[in-house]
Amino acid sequence: MGRHVSGAPLTVLFLVVLIDMIGFTLVIPFLTYFIQDLATSGGLTDVGSRDRWVGIVLAAYTLGQFIFTPILGSLSDRHGRRPVLMIGLVCNTVFVVAFGLATSLWMALVARFLAGAGNGNIAVAKAYIGDISTKQELPSRMGMIGASFGLGFMIGPLLGGILTDPASTIGGQFDTEWWRDHPYFLPCLFAGALSFISLLLAFRLLPESLPKERRKEIPPGYTSVNTMIRNFTDLKDLTPSIRRLILTNAGFLFAFTMMHATFILFTAMAVENGGLGYDELMNGYIFAYVGLVGVIVQGGLIRTLSEKYDVGSLMAVGIVMTAIGLGSIPYLQPSPISIALIVMTMIAAGNGLFQPSQATLLTTESRIQGIDLGRVMGAQEGLGALSRIFGPILAAIIWAETVDGSGLWSYHTVFRVAGLVAILTLVLHLDVFRPRNNREAVPND
Repeated sequence: MGRHVSGAPLTVLFLVVLIDMIGFTLVIPFLTYFIQDLATSGGLTDVGSRDRWVGIVLAAYTLGQFIFTPILGSLSDRHGRRPVLMIGLVCNTVFVVAFGLATSLWMALVARFLAGAGNGNIAVAKAYIGDISTKQELPSRMGMIGASFGLGFMIGPLLGGILTDPASTIGGQFDTEWWRDHPYFLPCLFAGALSFISLLLAFRLLPESLPKERRKEIPPGYTSVNTMIRNFTDLKDLTPSIRRLILTNAGFLFAFTMMHATFILFTAMAVENGGLGYDELMNGYIFAYVGLVGVIVQGGLIRTLSEKYDVGSLMAVGIVMTAIGLGSIPYLQPSPISIALIVMTMIAAGNGLFQPSQATLLTTESRIQGIDLGRVMGAQEGLGALSRIFGPILAAIIWAETVDGSGLWSYHTVFRVAGLVAILTLVLHLDVFRPRNNREAVPND
């Protein structure tokens, strides 16, 4: 049962999640260049060895989030949501700034891992909303969290691209030797400042949502490893149709994160080597555009489309669009830019169709079959997190082994593999998809 609260806590929660997403996505336009610079200064002159670290650092963030989300969730059950949310904001503030100051690959790796650990407070923010919301209020308030994700993915890359290398792009007081030696620090400092502001707002305006009498003791012997093992055990015990939906989601995420790890490796390549010659600012614009398309599709079009078409069909269309887009990336040319935007539109719109449609199908199947939704979502989140960890790593390995090759084994290979993985998820989806998805109403909880 929710309880009445003023609008201030919800606003602060919106900012917390928005700033978490900005901190996560802000590094997208320049992380590849930053890690390449650190690798080169550390003596890794071979292109494959250097670029392999891009995938490793990307995966470190998700690994930190994967490990610490259940820990933070349990701590919030025991000690309250407010202190845990604030711990996450402190982590964001400190470690995003530390990443911008990294002078070695290991320092960058540790900073991203710890930033991801702090990002586990997104789950706590959702629990906070559950504490203060009635059943009728819950959908719209959870939608607010989804909107903050979309806005963060738009704002973060744009800021990251604009604020990178201020000595050259902004000049003035930034045209100094220190800023020339730290071209990636300003966007990280800006993200840290935003996080610190939200920390102050949370301290002043965010009351505790979980009264002491409703708090739980952590069971003896509890560890986050137990939770992860339980999630995967739950996957084995679920029905075939739900298991296939979860595996479809994991495969899709695997393909999508392979693109995240290697897209900028491709766009940053010199034109004479087959790349697009993009800099951090151009990549920032591209990913901001991807975020914008995602917001349009998930924020407006999906509702209209789901009223006219079956959600299973929309999910299939989303997979096909994404697969074609992923496989088309290495064939892009520096101009016209419109072709690149068409390909990125296919990927972003495909993802925008897939995510809400898959969530709808999974929820529907769980309710029809009488399976606890929390158990299902836990299994999906666990396997999805592994996809977001191993997708970038595998992509970086394939890129490193093929970037200097030719024919079938070239820089095209990783994008072909990503497209193929997406197509394989379509096979799984078609196996589970049945017309019955719309045959009966979904019962209310």
